[in-house]
Amino acid sequence: MSHPSAPIVDDVASPSSLHPVPQSFSRVKNVLEGVADVPHVSVSAIRAPSKLAPFATAIGAEVHADASFQRVSGEEIDELATGRVVVLHDPAAPDEWQGDFRIVSYIRAELEHDMGNEALLGAVAWSWLTDALESHDCDVRAAGGTTTRVLSESFGTLAARPSTIDLELRASWTPVLDEPEDITDHFDAWVDLLTTIAGLPPLPAGVTALPGRRR
Repeated sequence: MSHPSAPIVDDVASPSSLHPVPQSFSRVKNVLEGVADVPHVSVSAIRAPSKLAPFATAIGAEVHADASFQRVSGEEIDELATGRVVVLHDPAAPDEWQGDFRIVSYIRAELEHDMGNEALLGAVAWSWLTDALESHDCDVRAAGGTTTRVLSESFGTLAARPSTIDLELRASWTPVLDEPEDITDHFDAWVDLLTTIAGLPPLPAGVTALPGRRR
């Protein structure tokens, strides 16, 4: 992957002679600074939260439909899904993390109503995450998350707008890294998850794409 036009922006504890930035976090940060756009997916620097861990860095991403996809779908669509991923580091290795790094993810995409009402949607969406991690040989601990369906309805002067159903997937896991540079595998798995939820290839092996409103 090539460098993006702007460096990753992070919000970390200010280094000092007593509390320098750990080398392992610096190496992870350097790897994430090297990520760039891939087909259908644009990535950008975002500010990481400052209160979740002593050190953090974050990336936002959007999945876009190209002209050929719009022709097939018959809809004028740009953004198919959006997400952000935050990598936290705490040298104290909190017990609940089971490690000194933690990845926190949020992804949101609009669905067709039939799919949005599917009873097993939450379990299926969670399986997309675990399958993506497995397909990239990511070793993880203490994975957890939630899926949410958001129904939006318009009234009054906005009544003509159709109702929509969005899927939100929030997840976190502890990456087991032999080397800090192995964070690349976790980021690539996350991008695959993002495109899967958006209903676009490429997909991890064995994963079926979401038949969302844009397919």
